[in-house]
Order: sequence, then structure tokens, then C-alpha cells
Amino acid sequence: MPTYDLYAKDPGGPLWQVPATGAARFSWEYDEGRDRLLALYQKGKDKQWDGQKRIDWELEVDPYDPLGTPDESISIHGTPHWEKMTDRDRGELRKHLASWQFSQFLHGEQGAMVCAARIVESVPDLDAKLYSATQTMDEARHAEIYARFLHEKIGMLYPVNDNLQSLLGDTLRDSRWDMPYLGMQVLIEGLALAAFGMIRDTTDKPLPKQILAYVMQDEARHVAFGRMALRDYYKQLTDAELREREEFVIEGCYLMRDRLRGVEVLENFGIPKAEAEEYSERSEFLALFRQLLFSRIVPCVKDIGLWGKRLQQAYVDMGVFDMGNSNLDLLMAQDEELAEQLDAERFATEERARVAEVEQAIEAGAET
Repeated sequence: MPTYDLYAKDPGGPLWQVPATGAARFSWEYDEGRDRLLALYQKGKDKQWDGQKRIDWELEVDPYDPLGTPDESISIHGTPHWEKMTDRDRGELRKHLASWQFSQFLHGEQGAMVCAARIVESVPDLDAKLYSATQTMDEARHAEIYARFLHEKIGMLYPVNDNLQSLLGDTLRDSRWDMPYLGMQVLIEGLALAAFGMIRDTTDKPLPKQILAYVMQDEARHVAFGRMALRDYYKQLTDAELREREEFVIEGCYLMRDRLRGVEVLENFGIPKAEAEEYSERSEFLALFRQLLFSRIVPCVKDIGLWGKRLQQAYVDMGVFDMGNSNLDLLMAQDEELAEQLDAERFATEERARVAEVEQAIEAGAET
């Protein structure tokens, strides 16, 4: 079925065209580079995987409870709207919310693929071009996987959220070569990583857990790449240039925070926009969710050298300032380890099944 027939709301035209600015930069230095980035490039090559084979697509998903996350996470839980709903209505709402979440992941991954390609084109250093080329392939794989999950397992998509689209547009329209790093690697991917992690750690459904764990293993490398490249570059900038980038981060963080309300889903269920926004703001679960979503962004922003007074105050206002002390390296290491652990568990289960099958065949042969 064509994707357009699966959208819960009209996504508008089939293409979104963002006018591109900035220069394509070639490097004639092919011999030297930063050892850290070249090591990350090698790791990016070594860790390539096939989404058709590594993920067990035979696992069934209940479209009316795709993630198995608690109903308390739904902003209207416990309200008169929730109490009036039948079990079927609540199942339909869970389906729409999962579709909305994974649709934003999908659109974000396409944006990440475009931004990674833009970095290949515009970054002046060859080592960064090489790594970005591997990331472009990673993001293509992620978009493929999320699209398949939405098409085959949920059967519904949502258009890109206005705030996500706004940040993507701002990132891609900026002519400065470091802005795709800052907008995508730090803000969009940092927030997506936290969202992936929260669902990965709370879902009791094996297929979405697999998808999120394996995607996060890749994304840990991407954030490391952004940190390395920007930390080196921002040491060279003037105070005025750093303030410009801090203003971009402040605006982007507010946009990303507001992206997470899911108001468009509630509107589809007849709840007025203003009321849906109020439910979102009053939800204790979503308030905690919004805070935890900045667990990857705040320490990364601080690490790359963007930590002026206005930016710090913005994080105080959002209630996430203390996350600047989080151990980002530990979080990323855990993301990689969880994916490897999941692989080991899956392969051990498959090996036990193969051994049992062989033993049964031997027993059957002995009886005849």
C-alpha cells in the first residue's frame, strides 16, 4: 500500500524542498587525519549491518498495543476523556501514539541522512568526510527499518511534527559547515537517543526493543563524531561566534521540548488543541520524560564548549541544568553493550533451538 494511504493526517505535498546554501569543499590531503576520527571511521565500517537480516521481522506486533508501555504515559490517562473511552478506543489511541512516535523517528532519520550527506559535502577535513559517509549509510538503514516497522507492523504513519521540521529546516538552510553537526548530531540525534532509550528500556515487546537497541548502537558513534569535530572547531571561534551557536542551541532545545507533546494525535480523537496542550503540560510522566530527554544533549553541549550564561539559564528554566554533569561516555558505552548483549541472547536462543532440532532428528532416526 502506498505510504500516502497510511497517513493519519494529510502530510501535504509529496516533497519538502529546503533551499541549500553553502559551499562544497574538496580536500587534497589524503594521507593524514585525526587518529580519533579515523578510528571512528574504521569502527563505522566494521559495524555495518543489514536491517533485513539482523532484525527478526517474523516477530508479531499487536498494532493496538505496539510498545507495551504503561497507559500512565498517555497524557489523557485518568481524565474524563480517558474514562469515556472503550477498550477498543484505548487500543486505537495506543496505535496512533506509537505511530506518531515512530513516524517522528522515521522523519528524523531521513533528516539525519540528508545532514550527514551535507557534512560529506561541506566539511573541510577528509577524515570527517570519510566518517560522515559511513553515517549516511547508517541513517539510510535506520530510515528503512522504521519505515518497514510502520508499514508492516502498525499500518499507519503521521506527518513530520512542525517543530522537528522547523529545526531541520534551520539546520539545512544555514551556510556554515558546522551547523548540520550542531543541529543534527547534537540536538536532534541527542534527543532521539534519549527517546529511543526510554522506550527500549520500558517496552516489553521484542521487535521494537531490537530495533531501538540496534539503532542506538549506531547513534552512539554519531554523537561521538559530532563531539570530536565540534570540540576541536569551537576552540578556534570568537566569543561572538560561540554566542551565535548558543542562541541556535537555545532555540533548538525549546523546539525539541515542544515537539514531544503529541498534540496532533489527541486532536485526531476530538480533543481541542488548547486542551490537549494543557493535558500534556500537566502530565507528571511527560514532564519527567521531557527532562530525561535532555540527558544526552546537555552534557554534549557543555563538552563541545557551548556553555555561556544565556544557555545555562535556558537549561535552568527547562529544569535540566544538572544534567550537564552526566557521564555521556558511560551512557554511550551502555548503548553499545546492550545491543551486543541482545545479539548474544538471540544467537544463544537460536543455537539452542538448532541443537534441539538435531537431537530430535537423531532420536526420530533411532526409533525407525
